[in-house]
Amino acid sequence: MNEDFRGLTAVVTGSGSGIGLAVSKKLKAQGATVIGLDVNAGKFEGIGRWLKCDIGSDESVASAFAELTSSDTNIDILVNNAGIGATGTVETSTTDEWNKVLNINVIGTSRVSAAALPFLRKSAHAAIVNTCSVVANFGFPKRSIYSASKGAILALTLSMASDFLKENIRVNCVNPSTTDTPWIGRLLSQAENPEQERAALEARQPIGRLVTPEEVANAIIYLAHPQQKSTTGTVIAIDGGLHSLYVPK
Repeated sequence: MNEDFRGLTAVVTGSGSGIGLAVSKKLKAQGATVIGLDVNAGKFEGIGRWLKCDIGSDESVASAFAELTSSDTNIDILVNNAGIGATGTVETSTTDEWNKVLNINVIGTSRVSAAALPFLRKSAHAAIVNTCSVVANFGFPKRSIYSASKGAILALTLSMASDFLKENIRVNCVNPSTTDTPWIGRLLSQAENPEQERAALEARQPIGRLVTPEEVANAIIYLAHPQQKSTTGTVIAIDGGLHSLYVPK
């Protein structure tokens, strides 16, 4: 078993399911000590240490990192994966919806990153990986709030990479297209015809299927890898060729 992450500690937000759970499992399998931050433990049990944390709350993030401090934990890798989705246009979206999504997806990523930086500065292998989305680069219908939040994550990633370059803290992000996560499952369950809606999501991607959480996790592992010291300010698309391929029907 490859144990390239042995001796390193990784903090993963949104660790209870989906991409966060997949990357937590892979980090553990490669020797890392994994700390999961999420509002619910989900399926994280047995992977590492879980701390209840709502990244949308200053108090919750401060409390989680205070608990980390009390145990004298080092942090080498931060995976900012937690986030929420939203549907609708600027016409149908409310101010409360805007505030909720931007607070969790964008400010939440900033909150956790700021809290982790004192730990990361002590690491010889410091890396931050943010989960962005293909919607940061493409216009998708009825995704105005979510797209805006992920566009902000893309810009934030590049800005952070520049800010912390001289401190040897690498910052990168992944841009998945539609990924087969529990959130997508819940979204499809609300559709009038879930099977038809799923088929449409699959057909939208050139490979003809949804991306798996494990595929996104593999890219996160690459970006967080302690030997990738020249990789910063990088965006990796895991989108089945959506951003680069035209496939005639």
